[in-house]
Amino acid sequence: MKVVILAGGFGTRISEESHLKPKPMIEIGGAPILWHIMKYFAAFGFSEFIICCGYKGYLIKEYFADYYLHRSDITFDFANNNDIIIHSNVAEPWKVTVVDTGLNTQTGGRIKKIQKFTNSEAFLMTYGDGVSNIDLSELIKRHKKSGNVVTLSAIQPSGRFGVLDITGDETVVGFREKAKEDSGWVNGGFMVMEPKIFDYIDGDATVLERTPLKRLSSEGKLGVYKHYGFWQCMDTQRDKDLLEYLWDNSKALWKVWSD
Repeated sequence: MKVVILAGGFGTRISEESHLKPKPMIEIGGAPILWHIMKYFAAFGFSEFIICCGYKGYLIKEYFADYYLHRSDITFDFANNNDIIIHSNVAEPWKVTVVDTGLNTQTGGRIKKIQKFTNSEAFLMTYGDGVSNIDLSELIKRHKKSGNVVTLSAIQPSGRFGVLDITGDETVVGFREKAKEDSGWVNGGFMVMEPKIFDYIDGDATVLERTPLKRLSSEGKLGVYKHYGFWQCMDTQRDKDLLEYLWDNSKALWKVWSD
């Protein structure tokens, strides 16, 4: 199953760094948060990625173009025909497709633009600014059992997100903005999508979280997997500092891989 990662937004809430690079390229522990997300999926056996770029997407392309050099020990022998000696290769066994989905394209539109790369198969999808220790195997199992078009992960943060109305049988029946006094479940990303999702997306201006997901919820075709564990997005500088602290103090619960 391929993994689609949305990485094209402007990241205006963390403009301290996003004015220089796309938000998924902001580093935690010396590596882009995008890398952390990909390492997490790879730990579950998913190593083929489709990255939806937009704002400063060329930096993401350059990162992967030079990934082999970045992750290996190398000697550049300028005195001997400019030989390059690779001492160790720690590059990942990944296949990464980086797609320019447009500067101002909305989330749904970005997904629509990578349709041809999915081979008409179900795929995983998440946002390029959030990490979690969600059990991806259980998420996929829940999705396959449900027969829904989309299954999303629901989490319970303390903040500022749109609320999901969930029935007892774990079906999403509504999407709404979160009130201050509301502590309900919210969309945490980490979704499984069937190819049918493309029929719910009109074009570049389609916001995934609005028309497509709301329509699916009204049709009873939007499932949910409740995640009670760790989840954290990197929306602001404060969020970045928290993730950096967790990483530096060996409390990064999303780090399930071995060094």
